[in-house]
Amino acid sequence: MMTNNVTRWTPSQQQAAIAREPFYRLFDTYFSDAAGEELATRAWTPPVDIQETDDAYQIQAELPGMKKEDIQITLENNILRVSGERKWEKDVKKENYHRIERSYGTFTRSFALPNQVSADKVQAKFDSGVLSITVPKAEVAKPRRIEIGAS
Repeated sequence: MMTNNVTRWTPSQQQAAIAREPFYRLFDTYFSDAAGEELATRAWTPPVDIQETDDAYQIQAELPGMKKEDIQITLENNILRVSGERKWEKDVKKENYHRIERSYGTFTRSFALPNQVSADKVQAKFDSGVLSITVPKAEVAKPRRIEIGAS
């Protein structure tokens, strides 16, 4: 004899929270007076690519909507620090916005570099919202080919 068992699926608290998330954000956005301001000033972290070549370390950071005057770069004790602020346009009425997804506010990114870099030769360029930093390797850190002599 075969019996069919019917069980009721009950979502866990985590699954229920995930299911409610879009609705919560919708209500929070429309019914909270400060929702637009909170989204506009929350912390953000710009994405960064780091590449090593034979001669240098290349760092590229996406900083759309920023000016080079809003960005600071420091190198101290082999820690490269990029920081800045993307400002919210205060003169724009937030009541006219239906959605604010871009992040605004201050950011700081720090990267530990190897000891063998030429700190005095670091270069930075900012073009079309992309910050490019080149940190040259010191001569002792560059790979060199060693020829095998005849015996």
